Amino acid sequence: MLDPDHCYTAVQSRDRRFDGWFVTGVRTTGIYCRPSCPAITPKRGNVEFHATAAAAQQRGFRACKRCRPDATPGSPEWNTRHDVVGRAMRLIADGVVDRDGVPALARRLGYSERHLTRVLVDDVGAGPLAIARAQRAQTARLLIETSAMAFTDIAFAAGFGSVRQFNDTVRAVFASSPSALRAAATQGSSSGDAISSPPPSATVSLRLPTRTPFAGPAVLAFIAQRSIPGVEELDGARYRRTLRLPAGEGHATLVVHDDHVRADIALTEWTDLPAAVQRLRRLLDLDADPVAVDDRLRADRALAPLVAAVPGRRAPGSVDPFETAVRAVIGQQVSVAGARTVAAKLVAATSATASIDERLPLMFPAPDAVADAPDDAFSMPRARRDTIRRLAAAVADGTVELHAGVDPTDARRRLLELKGIGPWTAEYIVMRGLGHPDIHLDGDLGVRHALDRLGLDPADRRIQQRWAPWRSYAVHHLWASLDAPGSPTPRRTDRS
Repeated sequence: MLDPDHCYTAVQSRDRRFDGWFVTGVRTTGIYCRPSCPAITPKRGNVEFHATAAAAQQRGFRACKRCRPDATPGSPEWNTRHDVVGRAMRLIADGVVDRDGVPALARRLGYSERHLTRVLVDDVGAGPLAIARAQRAQTARLLIETSAMAFTDIAFAAGFGSVRQFNDTVRAVFASSPSALRAAATQGSSSGDAISSPPPSATVSLRLPTRTPFAGPAVLAFIAQRSIPGVEELDGARYRRTLRLPAGEGHATLVVHDDHVRADIALTEWTDLPAAVQRLRRLLDLDADPVAVDDRLRADRALAPLVAAVPGRRAPGSVDPFETAVRAVIGQQVSVAGARTVAAKLVAATSATASIDERLPLMFPAPDAVADAPDDAFSMPRARRDTIRRLAAAVADGTVELHAGVDPTDARRRLLELKGIGPWTAEYIVMRGLGHPDIHLDGDLGVRHALDRLGLDPADRRIQQRWAPWRSYAVHHLWASLDAPGSPTPRRTDRS
């Protein structure tokens, strides 16, 4: 529950760290703002606080044109909560309601529609339809201001059922018509989110905000070291990769900046845009709260120098948990470079050809394609090949669910039921594939080597408890410490 006094203190100080955590509804003006809005702070008796923009919109508030509350990082709460509310918020952000409706969302979570709606309203102030509507409005605004797409195309790409619904929602949420928003964007906006020369309609260029500090180059370096040729690459300062999405395929080019990531996204089906954006945000861990993470970890004298060297380090996630799961099995007993080679051969033998960019012609294959792959697609021992096939078949038939809304405890249990998947593999999949922020990876040799270098006993459970609830971030600091210049530690064999 939001504490009104704490929220108002954040508003008075215009603390940007709380942007995305909540919004402030100002009763006298009928607008809602982000906590850091530069406008004059309203009187305490004239404001109310809401956990989501959807809840504010439900109460009749419209978005502030000055601070753009829709252009903030997402709430870190949805990364750390694994109850039904947190899982529902991640699935809605991934576009499940727009694609399949509320009944499908409820089925995935194992609840009735009525109960799910009641839980969400009680907790965040809005039901799944209202939350999805707020997301559609945000997506529509991004496309209006940063692309040359026709408004009709934008309406359906953002998930609206009709152009009239699109127009009505934009006017209600932003107090402007779509044409007025585009006109203002082409003239330049004070928010810095718009671009003066919209790209062709085949590609949309978006500004993905994040909290600071943001160790963006370190995130890209980690991902690039594990990139699969033909699927992804780091080209100078640009990371590029293909995406397998619910309705089609996509291609993204990412460039990191101090407080945001510029993403150029091309899609075969524009209805996949919300899913593509959310998956890229999870890949780079853009919704993290770096101040909270760093404060916790630097309190440990052993980790303090590592945090000071790279403040704002992220715990990279995944655009496809199944992809991460396969790569984890491949990397069980080979080097990072070896795992890339093996994964590249598997992808080349099983992947459909991507059509958007001929320089990256492959997409990571779907579970059923991996399950049916011939023996010569697997450059690995028979036991590991069979493990990957079992994993792919289990994901394909739903025995193992790997997606943004799955319960990580249940996912780990089901993974461990598969022959060939042990605790390290299951926990790695939960940490990176599902984006869990509090996984220590006890059995990881790299973690053990790093702890030993720091003079810490890897068997001492009290160490990792000191780093909760951000142990995944501690793991990345430990891994990075082994790659620092002058490190005598040999390359690990279990970090793919």
